[in-house]
Amino acid sequence: MKIEIWSDFVCPFCYIGKQKLDHVLKNFEHKDQIEIEFRSFELDPSARYVPGKSIYETFSESKGMPMEQVHSIFNQVTQAAKEVGLEFRFDIAQTANTFDAHRLYHYAASFGKGNEYVERLKHAHFIEGKVISDYHVLAELAQEIGVNKEDALRILESDAYTDHVRSDIKEAHQIGIQGVPFFIFNRKYAISGAQPEEIFVKTLETAWSEK
Repeated sequence: MKIEIWSDFVCPFCYIGKQKLDHVLKNFEHKDQIEIEFRSFELDPSARYVPGKSIYETFSESKGMPMEQVHSIFNQVTQAAKEVGLEFRFDIAQTANTFDAHRLYHYAASFGKGNEYVERLKHAHFIEGKVISDYHVLAELAQEIGVNKEDALRILESDAYTDHVRSDIKEAHQIGIQGVPFFIFNRKYAISGAQPEEIFVKTLETAWSEK
């Protein structure tokens, strides 16, 4: 059975939602027969890394919110992450455009390294404060999960896998996906957002019984 996950590397609830799914799958009898496929989605195609500019400032400007409200929102997200075992570091997280990171994902996936790459990048962004739009950072992270660094740089410096990313995004729009994470179980059942684990359990069991 296949579970497709439309997601973005800088989406906090994508990381939280995937943690919940992983926890549910650990206790699922047929977990070895589940295939997870990451699908590309851009939360903000206009996002750019600006040295010295905090993620709080970027969010405040883009949403037109006062900093006090921004910190309150991020504190709530940090708490939600802690509840699934993640220690988000928004104080060091860097705003970044993710299109190239998505391109390199599709390259890593061609070697069967896609899911490892996704997990490594989310950790790098939310916990290590790495700039995941920087080609050398991306290539080094890819190397850590078994992708040749020079090959990764070659891919990034070209337009390779651009069509793969755009195809995923186009399909998301065709399906009606307006936000991520978005989970589709065997092309029949869907979960939008980082829902409670019991929702994942129920959907997983229903999809499995009808596969």
